[in-house]
Amino acid sequence: MSIAIKMKQDIYIRIKAFDCSLLEKCIREFIDQLKQFNADLSGPIALPRKDSKFIVNRSPHVDKKSREQFEMRISKRLIIVHNPTSTMMKMLADLSFSAGVEVDLKVREVNI
Repeated sequence: MSIAIKMKQDIYIRIKAFDCSLLEKCIREFIDQLKQFNADLSGPIALPRKDSKFIVNRSPHVDKKSREQFEMRISKRLIIVHNPTSTMMKMLADLSFSAGVEVDLKVREVNI
């Protein structure tokens, strides 16, 4: 008695950016490129936004009450490509994006 285990690959594309409009533009480029290959997609899935706040003194040594506040927001999205081909993977590795956008590609194998 033998049990055959089938493996399926998925590519998880995680995109981060400070500017939300830049993030949406990057996602549209990704989806347009992947639709040329008739890819099976899930997403874009909105991930939680990370907010960081910084408070600094305005003056170097006096005036403790005078402070400035800065805020940094990082927006994230996830796109999952099911059963990618080798040409799709090569295309994804060769894509370049504008400054301020970080793209992480992870390949995961899933048992069926």
